[in-house]
Amino acid sequence: MGAVKTKRMPRAVREQQMLDAAVRTFGRRGYMAASMDEIAELAGVSKPLVYLYLNSKEDLFTACIRREAAALVAAVRSGVRTELPADRQLWDGLRAFFTHTSHYPDAWSVLHLQARTHGEPFASEVAAMRAEIVAFVTQLILVAARQAHRDPDLPESEVAGLAEALVGAAESLADWANTTPGVSARQAAATLMNFAWAGLGNLMDGRAWTPPEAAHEASG
Repeated sequence: MGAVKTKRMPRAVREQQMLDAAVRTFGRRGYMAASMDEIAELAGVSKPLVYLYLNSKEDLFTACIRREAAALVAAVRSGVRTELPADRQLWDGLRAFFTHTSHYPDAWSVLHLQARTHGEPFASEVAAMRAEIVAFVTQLILVAARQAHRDPDLPESEVAGLAEALVGAAESLADWANTTPGVSARQAAATLMNFAWAGLGNLMDGRAWTPPEAAHEASG
């Protein structure tokens, strides 16, 4: 009798298995400590097959960054319904962000910790993802600000800094939430929403905080 042939797995499916294993390994062990042997074993394939599909450790790590960055951006975008009021849009976006980062902590580690600390081209890949999220948040805030001020021509530059600050805070809070037992995605989102929306709400109503005069600062 001839040898029994096993059904071959489609390349795309096999490649996703390799990426799953790589994200878990890179996220938990770090880029430098992770080995291709370990990734291949976790994926249930041979190391030569990993190299055949993904060329090198650097290319594999880049593929992981791109896949997880796209997934995070898609999660945030799909979580927001633009027909809702501005505060609900921001709330839903934050919940989507923290839900995704809490469900995929290894992916978040790859994006926020590993990719940023190992130079190019990894840092550029993450910077592109972050820029897309910042641009999305900027538009959310801009629409609300234009409505509040009844000024459809309010320039984007007026809220760009707020979006940068909000995204930076979300990134730091995701790190904290993922390493602090008992903190849910909803709690993390509520923490940032309470911190941010009070200030944003005042700005929308024209109640901006004004720094003291230079003379008063000098005498204080």
